[in-house]
Amino acid sequence: MALIIDDSCINCDMCEPECPNSAISMGEEIYEIEPDLCTECVGHYDKPTCISVCPIDCIDPDPAHKESQDELLVKYAILTGKV
Repeated sequence: MALIIDDSCINCDMCEPECPNSAISMGEEIYEIEPDLCTECVGHYDKPTCISVCPIDCIDPDPAHKESQDELLVKYAILTGKV
């Protein structure tokens, strides 16, 4: 499942550089996560680094983009060219 940043984001700039897939970028008002690039850090780390560094806990699972662990591993392999 991809992650989503909610409206309580304070644009602290902590999450964007932590994303190994470059899935996080500044949107019109707050940071946003591109679901096609988000693997919840599967293949890179044990847990999502954006959640680990967020000081206000505004990053949650995106119910509109549900994916299993296996699907996230496939996405990781495609994004990194390790297919």
